[in-house]
Amino acid sequence: MKAGDEQTSESPAGSVRADLIALLPDLRAFSRFLCRERQAADDLLQNTVATALAKQHQFEIGTNLKAWLFTIMRTQFYSEIRSTRRRMNMLDEAGSDSVAPSPEYRAEMMDLAAALWRLSPQYREALILIGAGGFSYEEAARLCGCAVGTMKARVSRARRQLADLVG
Repeated sequence: MKAGDEQTSESPAGSVRADLIALLPDLRAFSRFLCRERQAADDLLQNTVATALAKQHQFEIGTNLKAWLFTIMRTQFYSEIRSTRRRMNMLDEAGSDSVAPSPEYRAEMMDLAAALWRLSPQYREALILIGAGGFSYEEAARLCGCAVGTMKARVSRARRQLADLVG
């Protein structure tokens, strides 16, 4: 190991980089859940890592790096959705004859998205990790820093609330 390498690994920035690398599988799984398409998920992951590295000076050492990275990823994902919607609206206004999903499908997806966002952040995250992300309760609990029983309760309550909301 070179002297410069040793210095980097001991610095706070080096620690963030090393911890970020350890969290890549979790970030990849979350991006795949959000995007559903492999290429879009890989792009989201790459953009999240680039943003995190560029803004690592804003990360407070001793706080939850996973939560910080997931927040960056969610923010980028929803920013891209808003941007895509604006572009789609511009195309629609310009008279584009692109094929859009059926109105019923769009309405159902909008209702589901609205219902998901009405859940508490903990319930929403638990439901996404378990229900859509394919994580086991143990893995999800570890990711969220809570007990397995807590994760099971969050998922159960989230499912019940979501069913009530979409009725």
